Amino acid sequence: MKLSIVIPAYNEVESITQTIEQIELAFEQVKIEHEILVINDNSKDNTVPVLEELIKKYSNLRYETNHGPNGFGYAVRYGLEKFNGDCVAIMMADLSDSPYDLIKFYTTMIEGNYDCVFGSRFIKGGKLIDYPFVKKKINRIANFIIRFIMHIKYNDFTNAFKLYRRHTIEGIKPFLSPHFNLTIELSLKAIIRGYSYTVIPNSWKNRKYGESKLKIREMGSRYFFILIYCFIEKYFSCGDFKKKW
Repeated sequence: MKLSIVIPAYNEVESITQTIEQIELAFEQVKIEHEILVINDNSKDNTVPVLEELIKKYSNLRYETNHGPNGFGYAVRYGLEKFNGDCVAIMMADLSDSPYDLIKFYTTMIEGNYDCVFGSRFIKGGKLIDYPFVKKKINRIANFIIRFIMHIKYNDFTNAFKLYRRHTIEGIKPFLSPHFNLTIELSLKAIIRGYSYTVIPNSWKNRKYGESKLKIREMGSRYFFILIYCFIEKYFSCGDFKKKW
């Protein structure tokens, strides 16, 4: 089963080389057919020239440019239309996600025949490195609200790092979120539409270079919109969107 890794990248010239190299280093040790698909989100720095050089070195790497509209959600959605694999993971361009965790995601999916594998940084075995205090508090509050409203035990919806089979991605379309609220839209829809999933611990470390693209002040209402949308689907759609097989 071929694995696609979708990486949205906006002005990640300082991080993208290390991210690609670390993914390829990890996958050298296992026999997993894979591709790395970087979505250049109309970067204004030298991200594209760096990618052009990396492609010469790594045959599994390709990139596409999302000319617009731009934003994290738009870039990921663009990648979810372009990937070639049988399953797809979303990873960050700043190497905050571990490629070794992704290998565990993949083997867990195969062994358990799951539709999705979700990581959690907040269960036994999860690990956080240099997580900003305020960001962590907001994260925990947001995830508590999602769990309370949706009556779902999973506790790390706001982390984009998850693995989905292709038929799951097709089954949870169309996507509405243009920004980081896509992270909760994908996982919430997968759960409420009846796709099987499991949760395993994963690690996260803060970026070394560049700036985070997540603007917390701008995201509250957008997260809330998607949460209410998914709430309405779960309790009022009469199962019209449920998985059919």
